[in-house]
Amino acid sequence: MSGPQITLLVTLTGRDRPGVTSRLFTTLSAHDLTVVDVEQVVIRGRLVLGVLLAGDKSPDLTAIHHQVTSLAADMGMDVEITLGSGEPSRRTPGRLHVTLLGRPLLPSAVASIAGRIAAHGANIDRIGRLAGKPVTCIEFEVSGADPAALRTALTRDSVELGADVAVQPGGLHRRAMRLVVMDVDSTLLRDEAIELLAARAGREGQVREITAAAMRGDLDFADALHRRVALLAGLDAAVIDDVLAGARLMPGARTLIRTLKRLGYRCGVVSGGFTQFTDWLTAELGLDFAEANTLEIAAGKLTGRLAGPVVDRPGKERALRRFAADAGVPLSQTVAVGDGANDLDMISAAGLGIAFNAKPAVRDAADTSLSVPHLDAILYLLGISRDDVDAADAQDPALAADGQVLRPGEA
Repeated sequence: MSGPQITLLVTLTGRDRPGVTSRLFTTLSAHDLTVVDVEQVVIRGRLVLGVLLAGDKSPDLTAIHHQVTSLAADMGMDVEITLGSGEPSRRTPGRLHVTLLGRPLLPSAVASIAGRIAAHGANIDRIGRLAGKPVTCIEFEVSGADPAALRTALTRDSVELGADVAVQPGGLHRRAMRLVVMDVDSTLLRDEAIELLAARAGREGQVREITAAAMRGDLDFADALHRRVALLAGLDAAVIDDVLAGARLMPGARTLIRTLKRLGYRCGVVSGGFTQFTDWLTAELGLDFAEANTLEIAAGKLTGRLAGPVVDRPGKERALRRFAADAGVPLSQTVAVGDGANDLDMISAAGLGIAFNAKPAVRDAADTSLSVPHLDAILYLLGISRDDVDAADAQDPALAADGQVLRPGEA
């Protein structure tokens, strides 16, 4: 029967350069050891490399220490060697991803989040950066925490810190997401489509007042929509094309959609607005699914009525479910994004509900919220880094041509 297993942790730090990892493992290969775990990170050109090794036989610790120390000195690096015994440690089950975004991200925010994680009896196993522009995003890998309790505490803290925090299960959860469905007005588009049309009819103030009440949940959405559409009666239908010519996508919208589609996601929109706008978005962005209300047109004029049933709050959830069924994706693998009260049902039904620059009631109901005006920040919640996005864009020969027609801020 063999004796207790010996474990050895070698931590090498210093200026990064080619060949460090190869030289360390070449030195270690001369001894009767097996590799249990390896972690390496480079921060601003400084390398931290940790190697956990194990052996059933007692290794020549003096020789290992001498050789590794000599190697570190030759490379101008520091080394720490820690000896232990017993079974190698295993990662704690129930791991979480805690994503923190800020513009700017202040040390006080990181301190508060880290302190709250510790207060919940959890451990931070790893921290890494997902993005440095246009927002700073770092992610904590956490073990030993209750997801619901930690999410509640961090959501409350995020308001005071002026930062966004998301708590999600680790493992395969995020990698399983396959369908993203978004609201349109004030989410995929910067503006409210009906307000743009109302401005052409000289009724913007009246429409905006009704819109605000509906988005707060103070008015029944369908009734509010009919009231607003009635104010457009007599408007020349050609105005729709004029409005579309000046429509502004939310910053990061194109980056979000093209990145998701590269990864095999299906993308859709469901809107309490109008098909005249979602048809344009479908063609412009290559969307897979779209559903919205349709403005009735007769003799080249808006009649002030809708053609067909209203897409309201329950209708948005039904559309999400139908899109998922058509894509062959279970609801647990869907993401819903919205900002208003009529998005609540689809946000609640989706596997991941995201409140984007949303009203308080929507933020409270969603799994997580984003308050930055960059739609591509959604990628970070899915574990996709900005470096990965930029690298993929750099290899896309068609993107340069597309970029020439972008309006400012629409990347």
